Amino acid sequence: MTVREAVWKPHVTVAAVVERESRFLMVEETAEGRRVLNQPAGHLEPGESLLEAMVRETREETGWDVEGIALIGIYRWPHPNCSKTFLRVTFAARALAHDPYRPLDKGIHCTRWLTCDELAAAAKRLRSPLVLESTTDYLAGRRYPLELLRDLK
Repeated sequence: MTVREAVWKPHVTVAAVVERESRFLMVEETAEGRRVLNQPAGHLEPGESLLEAMVRETREETGWDVEGIALIGIYRWPHPNCSKTFLRVTFAARALAHDPYRPLDKGIHCTRWLTCDELAAAAKRLRSPLVLESTTDYLAGRRYPLELLRDLK
């Protein structure tokens, strides 16, 4: 085994739970060859904070500008079909403004606002169990201050 093979790294991702009028902002996207529902989410990029990544990913995937208002949770999920493990930081976010003309990221078909019941009914279409878990945590009132996240430079 080489040194490179011995290094294990989780995939750090961020996601936004955005609620408006009892509906949640979702993206319909293609992942692993199937059309799925997911929160606006994506990978942390070099040089950005977790909060900046969430704002960027939400804008790129939905055309919505959002403001992070709280941390909902940090979730570790080993993907059952491959050797990847995801470390997902999920934020509660407030929708500020929408640009309907902004092109969406590759693989995103559309955005949808769904109720919690509609999400639960679509459980087999969710990209991962993280989607319903973080929405359930949000509805249970789990909110942690953003100050828990510290960026040292």
